[in-house]
Amino acid sequence: MKYQIMLKIMTLLLSKRKVTAREIAERYEISVRSVYRYVEELNVCGVPVDVTRGRYGGLTIADTFRLPAGYFTREEYAAAINALNAMASQVHDENVISAREKLESRIKYGVNGFSVSGNIIVDGGTWDGGDKFSEKMRTVEKAVNERLSLSVDYISRGGEHSKRVIDPHVLIFKQNVWYVYAFCHTKQKMRTFKIGRIKSAAFTGGTFEKREIKRSDIPLDFGYSEDRLVPVTLLIAKSSLPDAEEWLGIDAIEPRGGEFIAEINLPDDDALVGRILGFCGRVKVLAPQSLKDKVAKTAQRIAKQK
Repeated sequence: MKYQIMLKIMTLLLSKRKVTAREIAERYEISVRSVYRYVEELNVCGVPVDVTRGRYGGLTIADTFRLPAGYFTREEYAAAINALNAMASQVHDENVISAREKLESRIKYGVNGFSVSGNIIVDGGTWDGGDKFSEKMRTVEKAVNERLSLSVDYISRGGEHSKRVIDPHVLIFKQNVWYVYAFCHTKQKMRTFKIGRIKSAAFTGGTFEKREIKRSDIPLDFGYSEDRLVPVTLLIAKSSLPDAEEWLGIDAIEPRGGEFIAEINLPDDDALVGRILGFCGRVKVLAPQSLKDKVAKTAQRIAKQK
């Protein structure tokens, strides 16, 4: 743990050049005394960190210091640049672009015989609404970067339609979905909004002061809580195996006696019933009985519709 924090301190100083000991202590949840001890050990290891006391003091690293050529492996360089390319394809952040260019420059001039081309594409939009989604992303990103308030037309997961003013603070990318963490003027508190559910967004003409938030303050549990998941056993027809694998994941499905069985925890809601019915009988519920009953009743109700 100690060496991980030392590495983080060195990386932080390389990116910011000057940071106070208290800032580091708060960031990594350690004491100021521990910060100075780690700095001493960095100096012993040959990393020139200078400590300046007083009101305008702080920790700095020599401008001439560079990471050694072998600090990153070729694979690590590739992974870093590809990740930055993926981020830059969705978010036009000057810091991201600058970091990517620096890494590419490092590869060009410091790593012999090594080249990297971007091979990751991130598309958070829908199949037929890529342009509209990209425009919303640009609008929200600009609002985050320039601290501009937005008036959004938002449709919740439950279908509730609302218009509200938000102050976007942070963009979040999780499980291939983009979110924005923002202060909602309607609820008068910080909320997480799925960008794909923003029907329209417009600048209000107002600005805002960003609130101090820590990463731990941002709710990242966008998935279903454990109490909403149920163990489900499904029988899958071979003809629907590719679609079922994309839905459930290959690891969740295994062949048993010429058939395919999936045993997995899934959210117990109407969306699950609809997903199963979407396979038109080629995916059958073996357990639990309550889910089998839901699927049967829904199918009967659909059959009665004219």
